[in-house]
Amino acid sequence: MFYIVGLGNPEEEYNNTRHNTGRMAVLKLHKDLGFEDFEFNKKSNALISEGKIGKEKLILILPETFMNKSGSAVSYFVKPIPKSSATKTPAKRKKGLENLIVVHDDIDLPLGSLKISYNKGMGGHKGLESIVKAVKTKEFVRFRIGVSPATNKGKVKKPGANLTPKKAGEAVIDFILGKFKPKELEIMKKTFKKTSEGIQTLILEGRDRAMNEFNS
Repeated sequence: MFYIVGLGNPEEEYNNTRHNTGRMAVLKLHKDLGFEDFEFNKKSNALISEGKIGKEKLILILPETFMNKSGSAVSYFVKPIPKSSATKTPAKRKKGLENLIVVHDDIDLPLGSLKISYNKGMGGHKGLESIVKAVKTKEFVRFRIGVSPATNKGKVKKPGANLTPKKAGEAVIDFILGKFKPKELEIMKKTFKKTSEGIQTLILEGRDRAMNEFNS
């Protein structure tokens, strides 16, 4: 079973905002796969849709919590393995964790780029921090989608880069909660298609193949 999580904020006012990039990408995957409509799962507080790719079962998950509470939805599906009675040390693996894929926005990457990562830092992303806190590890796959502008040479122009820490934080929040411009949205639609293809490749052919083919 694979668990595909699209991070974002649930209310309509956040539609097409940069921080909802992960949610938008999973909605594209859902459309491509032709799965049944999303239904609200009360126990996880998330919208879910189930189906198969080949012989592999999938659950697409859109947390209905706000971003910084995303871990509560994910931890319903991905649960820790009990401590070993023989060694009395925590088991390293978590149930379902090896098949957890989290899709999210990344301000450290240029607009429209895609990077598949595993066991990497969270970069200050509140949704990721919530998930890591809930599952107690960062050993899972992430599809990181760039949302920041870049120079002609591809250097990222991160929001708030030259401001004081307080003002920089405010600038980042304003940026990620801002909506994509029409031209940006056209770029992102291509990236969502690529993300959908990358997730399907990972599920059917493995993480290494997906990373080699889709990391941009």
